[in-house]
Amino acid sequence: MSDVGHRLRCRAPRSAPGAYTRLAASADVAPYLDDAAHYQGGSCVEVCFPESEADVADVMRRSEIVLPVGVQSSLTGGATPRGGVVLSTSKLDAIDSWTVDSVRVQAGCPIAVLDEALIERGLYYPPAPTFDGATAGGTVSTNAAGAATFKYGTTRNWVRAMTVVLANGDVLDLRRGSARAAADGYFEVEHTDGSVVRVPLPSYTMPRVPKCSAGYFVEPGMDPIDLFIGSEGTLGAIVDVEFALQSQRPGWLVGLVPLRDDTAAVALVAALRNASENGDVAVAAIEYMDARCLELLRQDGHGDRLGFALDRSAGASLLYQVEVDPDMTRAQAEQALAAALDGETGPFAALVAILAAHGAIDDSVHALPGDDKRRRALFALREAVPEAVNRRIKRAQREVDAAISKCAADVIVPFDALAQSLEAYRRLADERQLDLAIWGHISDGNVHPNLLPRSGSEYASAREVLMEMGETAITLGGSPMSEHGVGRNPVKQTLLRRLYADAGIDEMRAVKRALDPRGKLAPGVLFPT
Repeated sequence: MSDVGHRLRCRAPRSAPGAYTRLAASADVAPYLDDAAHYQGGSCVEVCFPESEADVADVMRRSEIVLPVGVQSSLTGGATPRGGVVLSTSKLDAIDSWTVDSVRVQAGCPIAVLDEALIERGLYYPPAPTFDGATAGGTVSTNAAGAATFKYGTTRNWVRAMTVVLANGDVLDLRRGSARAAADGYFEVEHTDGSVVRVPLPSYTMPRVPKCSAGYFVEPGMDPIDLFIGSEGTLGAIVDVEFALQSQRPGWLVGLVPLRDDTAAVALVAALRNASENGDVAVAAIEYMDARCLELLRQDGHGDRLGFALDRSAGASLLYQVEVDPDMTRAQAEQALAAALDGETGPFAALVAILAAHGAIDDSVHALPGDDKRRRALFALREAVPEAVNRRIKRAQREVDAAISKCAADVIVPFDALAQSLEAYRRLADERQLDLAIWGHISDGNVHPNLLPRSGSEYASAREVLMEMGETAITLGGSPMSEHGVGRNPVKQTLLRRLYADAGIDEMRAVKRALDPRGKLAPGVLFPT
């Protein structure tokens, strides 16, 4: 790649392709025909398991349709194939190299494996998603966000470099800061055959929110690497990625706080956000669960398994994660917390004062620094909510109507509009008497309203409500796709068009045509073929 200007130069693979695994029998490819969204109608002619960039380039050159996938954990159908070849990165799973502040990993390396290696070295990769199975390439292709996005931002903020194989098999080495888009909004790609393609960048303005996974990223003078981050496999196949790292892992104090209602929850989050901005409390993240979420957890016995009762009177609950000195022991944390509760100064004094002012002390449950088992259990409680919803959706599919499927929104608004948005989402569900559970990353203004249809007619109404929720987010200055992307989801594709208008979709199509003129990569993802 050029180290100045706006032209990117491709190269050929550094070696010849090897004898990588290819599956074609119907029984062998069957496990790869859907993703976590469980869309029906998945098909492919072959599943390939490349082990090098040369293998990836070989798949590209000999295939008419290619869908790059990681562990197929997409919640939008983006990793469900519709014919052609599935390019699995599962054998591109190595951790290649380290420096004092970065790591290079192959696209199929699970983030959980990377995190274990980081723990051994005392290093930290903050945007790691809560789903343990997520891979490096998958998180980059969707610009995934983790539990600590409030403090550290999304994956995009931590990508220093990557290697991408384009649709024609050429290899593109991207390093942040090595190129910029031209002033009038384009960059160029010089292929190995000497041809030069101009890639015109969209002119739309993205919502000003902390997280937005809605089509191709664009900003004036942007770095070309950011176009590929969050592009959902439609512009190239990621081979490896270099992530920035933090040199020291923090300690954490985690607390589960029951509150009377949404108003109290938003008020406490606002206070904690302000304390973080002032430097009084090092808030990394705050998660939210509404009353229906808590009811689902009680029904499934999760509180009992953790050794405490989930407050039946709570109308909402927050799970906050505060960073502390990494050298703080559990005994020191106990003393500091006790001192703060007695009104004394210390590392937890500001936090306790805020919690006390909001009536959020007496029924709180804490995991102190060093108590990793309890901390993981509290976050597992939060992760149990979508699992509980998914189980009920599957039961409705079996027992009521096979057409019923997951009805989940992924919406983000500026924090000042959060209370208004929650009120609107509940009103939309109540007007149609739909069962609604809302949880999410409330410190970012990002929540996941999920509708639980109990009949085919309710499912139809739920899809209409999802559209209206997305439009509400747009009206409030937010995005209807915060972190899960667009994929093949027809509601999200329609909302993408509402967000950027027809002209914006046409501009995205122009980007794809420039880099993938035959429409080979992930056809039907982001926008219909």
